[in-house]
Amino acid sequence: MALFKGLYERALKWAAHPRAEIFLSGLSFIEAFIFPVAPEVMLAPMTLAKPKNWVRYASISLGSSLLGSFVGYALGHFAFGLAKPLLADIGWLPAITEQVAKLQGLGGWKIFWMLVLAGFLPIPLKIFTWASGFAGVPLPAFVGGMLVGRGKRVYLLCGLIRLGGERVEQALHRWIEWIGWGLIALLVLLVVYFRFLR
Repeated sequence: MALFKGLYERALKWAAHPRAEIFLSGLSFIEAFIFPVAPEVMLAPMTLAKPKNWVRYASISLGSSLLGSFVGYALGHFAFGLAKPLLADIGWLPAITEQVAKLQGLGGWKIFWMLVLAGFLPIPLKIFTWASGFAGVPLPAFVGGMLVGRGKRVYLLCGLIRLGGERVEQALHRWIEWIGWGLIALLVLLVVYFRFLR
């Protein structure tokens, strides 16, 4: 089922729209806490079309992602409190509470570096924003980690397209379906691991 290719094709149309920067900002914002398609799918064709604007596009995406990450953090924080009775009923609360305690025990700088490294992992940003809210990660570490982690990703992508041109964008287009389903498979494996194998 070609789910991600269709979403990618729609993002390509948004990238060619006169209001593409507004769409990029909106996509970056909602991807940080709920939407399944990363803003890179718009960043790539936009940067390819106007390579001189690569820093501007990366900055728009980063700023909007950061705002969206606050929403994800808040959702994680409040959802965890609301979901505790349900998690207790299904027997997940002790394991989740243990993981949250481990995350809280890392301290600000370790959490910062974890979020920085997470920017290179093929795991959606929303996983980290919600998890940070669950664990009550200190806001300075969260904001710093998001800025550096997501920042290096969007600036690196735009910079590579600025240098590599159409070949980089074509590779993204060719592999988008595999990338999308691979991310879902990875998410399922993480859930299975933390739920059943730990």
